[in-house]
Amino acid sequence: MRTGEQGFTYLGVLFLIMLMGMGLAGAGQLWSTASQRARERDLLWVGSQYAQALRSYYRASPGVAQYPAALDDLLEDNRFPQTVRHLRRLYADPLTGNTDWGLIRSFDGRIAGVYSQSRQRPMKLAHFPAQWVEFEGMTRYADWRFVAEKAFMEGTPARATP
Repeated sequence: MRTGEQGFTYLGVLFLIMLMGMGLAGAGQLWSTASQRARERDLLWVGSQYAQALRSYYRASPGVAQYPAALDDLLEDNRFPQTVRHLRRLYADPLTGNTDWGLIRSFDGRIAGVYSQSRQRPMKLAHFPAQWVEFEGMTRYADWRFVAEKAFMEGTPARATP
């Protein structure tokens, strides 16, 4: 073997490993972005389910309309002779993975809305569904407030100006 040819194969293998590493890093970044966007979609769906259930509970109130004292009340509304269900199950926050939601309270201390306790910056900043258009420009997931009625949005963080 000539001395000028030593290490050529070794350099070729190192270059191939470097290219594979760069490809895997790009794929990992793409997977991470897709995963984050899927969690955002899930948060919008779950939050909408809670807001709809809170509205249903309020509007179905016998006598004086009121919101539930606990999220469990959405599962089994015992204010009626037959149990009424406003929500199928308590959903976990897609961003944090637990059911420990931030709660928005009405004037009487009952639950009027929920929000994620994640402090992460959202990827989605625009083009929200019509019912959540006020989320545009918000800088944290915790600012996405899923409320039964928009009147409870007063006093919550304002939208960031672009």
